[in-house]
Amino acid sequence: MSGSLLAAHAISPDCAVYGVEPEAGNDDQQSFRKGEVVSIAPPNSIADGALTMGLGKLTFPIIKQHARDILTVSDPQLIQAMQFFAERMKMVVEPTGCLGAAAAFNELVPVKGKRVGVLLSGGNVDLSAYAGFLRAA
Repeated sequence: MSGSLLAAHAISPDCAVYGVEPEAGNDDQQSFRKGEVVSIAPPNSIADGALTMGLGKLTFPIIKQHARDILTVSDPQLIQAMQFFAERMKMVVEPTGCLGAAAAFNELVPVKGKRVGVLLSGGNVDLSAYAGFLRAA
């Protein structure tokens, strides 16, 4: 997230950038809102690429300075986003890669009538697990 924040700030300093993480592992959100790094117990979520227990000392100041807020989404919201991309866009997007889209789809960020960019990341997902997630939806 810190790299995306730096890039967005360099291109458009007034761009509002929101971080999104799984609600089961909201160490970033807690840290951002408290103003200091918060450590949590190992989280459990399908968004395995975002299961950290605490922010890094180098990245936290960047996040604190440039993020508008840090939001969380549930695993069912991630699965809904994955299903949307699979059915409508014919794209395999891993659960972690759906974090931002899930927040936008569930209107956790103000997107109506605005120009919005959402980062997606790819197919780094076990296909049988992916199929199971979609079947569960």
